[in-house]
Amino acid sequence: MGSGKRALTTAAIALVCTVTVLGAPGAAHASPGRPAPTPPPPGGTAPAAGGSTIAAGTDLEAVRKKLDRLYHDAAVATDAYNAAEEQTKQQSARIADLAREIVKGREKLAELKDRAGAAARAQYRGGGLPPEVRLWLSNDPQKFLDDAGTVRQGEHATEGLLAEMTRTQEDLRQYARDAADQWKRLDANRKAKAEAKKRIEKEIATAEKLRSRLRKQEQERLRKLEEQAANQAQTAWLDTGILKDLGSKASVEGRTAVRFATDQLGKPYVWGAEGPKSYDCSGLTSQAWAAAGTPIPRTSQEQWKRLRHVDIKDMRPGDLIIYFQDASHVAMYVGNGAIIHAPRPGRTVTVAGAGSMPILGVVRPDAT
Repeated sequence: MGSGKRALTTAAIALVCTVTVLGAPGAAHASPGRPAPTPPPPGGTAPAAGGSTIAAGTDLEAVRKKLDRLYHDAAVATDAYNAAEEQTKQQSARIADLAREIVKGREKLAELKDRAGAAARAQYRGGGLPPEVRLWLSNDPQKFLDDAGTVRQGEHATEGLLAEMTRTQEDLRQYARDAADQWKRLDANRKAKAEAKKRIEKEIATAEKLRSRLRKQEQERLRKLEEQAANQAQTAWLDTGILKDLGSKASVEGRTAVRFATDQLGKPYVWGAEGPKSYDCSGLTSQAWAAAGTPIPRTSQEQWKRLRHVDIKDMRPGDLIIYFQDASHVAMYVGNGAIIHAPRPGRTVTVAGAGSMPILGVVRPDAT
């Protein structure tokens, strides 16, 4: 990262420490307390595109809350899409593994059949006379006894070959059943992914249509309402005295993850994206920790389920903060009450206040 960008980032994080009005516009689904109504412009209301009107103050606050709900629903659908995408990749890999096992099993079965056939032909060449007759006809009784022992060994080996052939055939049948099950799951996850994609696009389109109805002045007032809501939530969080108890010593891996996240500042949010040009919230955190050498689950919900939980008072840079009761948003804590996150469609990776959204809990990817 260049010195100019580093200075910019340092200044942004320092601003978090000294000013309680942190938070670039909040994430798609922030739900802090209601801010004071914005005074209406002269005339009280402004006509919106298409002939409708959006009243100032209370009605604009209702628009903000509706947008929050729409973007929250899009975030939930994005998590479902990402989960289905991960499962689809895993199932495709498993099917490929099973196909390789089936090929190897068929080759092994063909080899066993050849060996069993050779053993049967060798036995046939020994003749069909009873052993006692062959002993009487033999010029060398000791050689006959030696040959008889060899035949018995051959018979045992043949029995072993037949048992191994049976096991191999059963393995092949099981591989085929497993592959069929994986294909069914793969098909179900592809359908789930397609449905989630439809829901995401619908929610985002509805939000964009709602925004497009606002005039320029109304959009500016809405932006200020969003900032005010995030700032109020952050101030309330800081007022709890949480920073006094927070430790700040990051692990080596945590510092690497924070550096990666910092280098992504300004890149656009795109749902389902994992970089390098754009990210969604969990795409950013999962890639940051992958860069630190610690792979973590792809989605915010799986990160919440599978990573180690730590108390907020023990939080340190690099830890992940999970937001909302449904764990639909995630950000990286970078210290001094600040996070780096990819907020929602239409926004970029940014620094915000850690308390600007309702916190579900904190998880730590690294074990050290």
